[in-house]
Amino acid sequence: MSDSAITPPPEFAAALDSLRSASTRAELRVTEIPAPVALAPFAVALAADVAPTAHGDDSELGTGRFVLLYDPDEPEAWGGRFRVVCFAQAPLETDIGLDPFLADVAWSWLVDALDARGARYVAASGTATKVLSTGFGELARQGDGAQLELRASWTPLDGVIAPHVEGWGELLCMLAGLPPRSEGVTALPRRRSNRG
Repeated sequence: MSDSAITPPPEFAAALDSLRSASTRAELRVTEIPAPVALAPFAVALAADVAPTAHGDDSELGTGRFVLLYDPDEPEAWGGRFRVVCFAQAPLETDIGLDPFLADVAWSWLVDALDARGARYVAASGTATKVLSTGFGELARQGDGAQLELRASWTPLDGVIAPHVEGWGELLCMLAGLPPRSEGVTALPRRRSNRG
């Protein structure tokens, strides 16, 4: 929470219980981290890594953050008392990074993952950023690389937050190339190069 000296309102406390009861995939390591303090009177944050190689290190397969904000004054821009702000990023094969529809696919995966879990929300917004890179000089041996990052926010309609966490976790696993849990969805191929 933003300020541990203040007792959270019952609605936020119930949302915390729901958030902490989320069931994410076994390939995903989720930990609670310090929340940003200036965005809302109450907040909780999660960090996640897909199949991390070492504790505390960002995964080479994918990493993300999930922040639940709560303001009992219901900011007009949010359209409710809660707001989720999150991101998910993963390295990609360079040829996948060149796909002109990649950003659209990533956004649809988020929406589909939230909807499949019954997350109730409004006012979804976000950006998908593709980064293509080529190493030169001492970094030339790393070759070409690509990365996709999705930043999103939405307003949960109630304090049932577990489906939101589970949908975000599924998105992160799918961006990392893990097989989706939903039928009819194709995963991105895992990144095979050594470029970081």
